[in-house]
Amino acid sequence: MPEVQTLMTGLAFGEQPRWHEGRLWFSDWGTKNVIALDLEGTSEVILRAPSFPCCVDWLPDGRLLVVSASDGLVLRREPDGSLVTHADLTGLSDRPPGNEMVVDGRGNVYVNGGGFDLMAGEEFAPGMIALVSPDGSARQVADGIAFPNGMHVTSDGSTLIAAESYANRLTAFDIAADGGLSNRRVWADLRGGVPDGICLDADGAVWYGDVPNKRCVRVGEGGEVLQTIELDRGCFACALGGADRRTLFMMATEWSGPANMFDGPRTGQVLTAEAPAPGVGWP
Repeated sequence: MPEVQTLMTGLAFGEQPRWHEGRLWFSDWGTKNVIALDLEGTSEVILRAPSFPCCVDWLPDGRLLVVSASDGLVLRREPDGSLVTHADLTGLSDRPPGNEMVVDGRGNVYVNGGGFDLMAGEEFAPGMIALVSPDGSARQVADGIAFPNGMHVTSDGSTLIAAESYANRLTAFDIAADGGLSNRRVWADLRGGVPDGICLDADGAVWYGDVPNKRCVRVGEGGEVLQTIELDRGCFACALGGADRRTLFMMATEWSGPANMFDGPRTGQVLTAEAPAPGVGWP
C-alpha cells in the first residue's frame, strides 16, 4: 500500500475534489466554502456556495459552475465574480438533482441526485441523472439510479461512469452526439463495496471512495480489485491530480450518520498517495 500523507485537516465535511489549474478544488459542505488547495498545503476560499450540497466544475471556456442544490439551479460565475443562473432543474422532478456534477469537453453538464432526502430521514427512492446542454436547456437522461454519487466522463467523451452507492456498483452509459445517455450496463460489481466519489485513470481503472468500509479502492472494468488504501475514517471522494496527475487525493471524514454530519469536531482531511497511473477524462 502506498504511503498516505495528510495535506490538510480541520474540514467540516470535504467533498467533490477536482484538479484545476495547478490546485485541488473541493467543497466543504459544512461551511459551504469552495476551497482551492496547493501541494504545499496553502488553501484559499474561492467562494461561499448558496446552499448544500455544493459542487463545482468548469465550462470549456473556463467559467466556473456551482450547483445550488436547494434552489434546483446550476449557477455560473461571470468574469466580474457574480453568480447567474446557467440552468434551472426544478422542472425535472419534485426533488431536482443536485448531488454531483461533471462537465464534459463539449460543455454538456451532467447533474445527478437522489430521489429522497437522506438528511431528513426519508425512505429510499431512486434518483436520476440530468443533462444541461450548452444552450442551457435541461432534461432527464437516466433514472432509477440507486443513490447516484460520483460521475466521470472518459477522455474520448464516449462514456459516462456513475457510482450507485446503494447498489454497490459502478454503472456505465454511452454518450450520444446530443449528450443523451444509452446502453446502460454494469461497469463493475463491487461485491459489498459502497462507491461514493470516483475518478478514472489512464489504465482504464476507477478509484472510488468508500465510507462505511473506510477505504479508497481501485478497480478494473468488471470489478477486479487492483489496489486498496485502508484509512481510519470514511473516504467520501477522490481525484487524481498533481503535475503529472499521479497524485491521488482522498477526502476523508469520520462518519457517524447524517444527524451528526456537521456537529462536533471537524474531522475532515485531504489525504494524498502516489497512484500507479495518471488521471484522465472529466472532471
